[in-house]
Parts: sequence; C-alpha cells; structure tokens
Amino acid sequence: MAELSASGGNLLGLSREELERLAVECGQARYRGRQLYRGIYARRAQTLDSLTDLGRTFRAALSARYRVAYPEVQREFVSRDGAVRYLLRLEDGQTIEAVYMPEEHRTTLCLSSQVGCAVDCRFCFTALVGLKRNLTAGEMVGQVLALAQAQRIPRRARLNVVFMGMGEPLLNLAAVMQAVKILTDPEGVAIPWRRITISTVGIVPRILELGREPGRPKLAVSLNASTEEQRTALMPLNRKYPLRDLLQACRSYPLRPRERLTFEYVMLDGLNDSNADAERVSEWLRGMRCKVNLIPYNAGAEFPYRASPLKRVLGFQKVLADRGLPVFIRISRGQDVRAACGQLSLAGVEGQGLGVRD
Repeated sequence: MAELSASGGNLLGLSREELERLAVECGQARYRGRQLYRGIYARRAQTLDSLTDLGRTFRAALSARYRVAYPEVQREFVSRDGAVRYLLRLEDGQTIEAVYMPEEHRTTLCLSSQVGCAVDCRFCFTALVGLKRNLTAGEMVGQVLALAQAQRIPRRARLNVVFMGMGEPLLNLAAVMQAVKILTDPEGVAIPWRRITISTVGIVPRILELGREPGRPKLAVSLNASTEEQRTALMPLNRKYPLRDLLQACRSYPLRPRERLTFEYVMLDGLNDSNADAERVSEWLRGMRCKVNLIPYNAGAEFPYRASPLKRVLGFQKVLADRGLPVFIRISRGQDVRAACGQLSLAGVEGQGLGVRD
C-alpha cells in the first residue's frame, strides 16, 4: 500500500485488494475491506464514520488513522456554453485543473494526470506550466468524485471521462490505470470502459504497454502534422518517437470489435491545414480502423498561432472524407474561460464578463 503511505492516510485511490489487506491488518474480516471500498467509491462517502455497515470499533480505528479527501475546489470558471473549468487544490498545495462539459444526453469530465506537463508541445498552454509531479491514482479518481459532487451527478449517470487535461497520461501510466480500474469497477465508480479515453502525444513504448492491458480505455493520439519535420517543429517529442514509429505502434494496437482509434488534429492556420497536408494524413492512416477529430486551434496571447478558418477546416475534412476516413470537426467547449483543448494552464480569467465562483 505504497500510495497510502505517500498520501498520508488518504484512502482515496486504494484498490479493493489493498483495502481488503487493510481490513485484515486492522483485525477485521477481509470482506470488511470490500465494504469499505464500496462505501468510498460507490456510495461516495467522505466520512468514514458514516459507513454504518462497518462495526463501530472498526470505524473508530479507521477514522483515527485515515481519511477520504477529494481535491479541494478552489475556483470555478463558468463558460457561456455551460462548461465549467475547476481549479483544484491538492493536499500538498499543488493545483490542477479539470473540466465539466454537459451535453444533452451525456456529461464529459476532462481530467488531469500530472501537475503541469513535460512534453512541451509548442502550441499548448499547459506546456507553460512545466512538470511539477505525477498525480496519484487517488488524485485522479478524486477529480471525478469532486466534480460529481459539485455538479450533483448521480451514480450510473451517462458519464464520459477523458484524460485530456494537464499532463501526458502515458508518462504516468501505472497510476492512470490504477485510477481507471477503480473508475470502471461495477463496485467502484462504475463507469463503463468504453466511456473512458486516454489521450497521448505518442509515447510509443507506453502505447504498446497499454495495448497489453487485459482491460483498457479507448485511445486517442494527437497527430497534428502531416510530415516528420512539421510534427517535430510543433511537437519536439517527435524526435524521440517519430511519426512513422508512432503510426506503426497504432497499426499494431489491438482493438475490440467496433472500436476505432481516434486521431486528433489541431488545425493551425497556414501551418498544417492545406489540402496537401490532408492528402498526406490520409496516406498515413490508410487502412487503419480509425476516425479523425479536427480541432480548430484555441488561441491565446501567449502563442503566435491562429485557428484555421472554418472554410479551410471544411476543405481539409472533405479531402479526408473523400478518401474514406470518418472525420469530424470538434468545436472545443469552454473557450471563453480557458477550459478548451490545450488551454489549461492555471490561468485566472478576469474582466471578461465570466461567471467566476470562489
């Protein structure tokens, strides 16, 4: 139970097996650990004393040594489109961001996997933060539970989770998968596997490792360029994991029936959005079971890039579609509160007529 020691007594993030061992160490039957697990994740109990299916003595012993602590909501930035960017404080004082995105038939939560990010994509605002540390499984599960509490999302709601916030999930894969197993467990948070997506810039060895997991979420890969040179200029990690190697790993990735890989392509005006770029992308992806999301760039004063005009995005889409690729235009939510794709950078929003709640 290394994470328990590291978190100073916070039970959030411990697996069912770890909580069963804890129960035994406390002189209880193993099944008491399963009850504790269901209480924390399924019933979303935040006080151990409220778990009245556990004996009074056991509850008192747990309460004396342990706690269930979600990341603390410090601020909420409310978008005109209903999305909410949450600034969350962790127990060591570090801060991260997560995003709530309501839609008509489902809700999506965008989670962070690291405090900051080390990947340094040239157009991404999170890169400005740098990497502070990895998040624990408990801090990732805690984001889901904290946002569900803040938005009163009931258990078994139609909820999607995407690891597309701050950080590169595959550089923290063990903790991400520990969190995912708790999130997908029917006795845990109970979100179906198919409703969880991990997004990566393309850490090739970890993609292969993820593919060997017996249970795994969907995979999305940030492509963003049509040539090696172009991608290296935008995403320096391409020097270590070239586009050719990345796409070979994607071709060998095991997919479930009816599953597709998702490729995300940020559209940058005059840089990667020509018809020739689209033709090269279609060649790279030829024969793959995949879909492409085109994302108009979410601009800001910190970078010189601009979003491709809609006419250009539509032209790019047509080239891919004419070559048989499923391709969609993804308009990011929460742009007016810096909650959109690539914008998370712990930045405050002032003077823009936005709803900001402390």
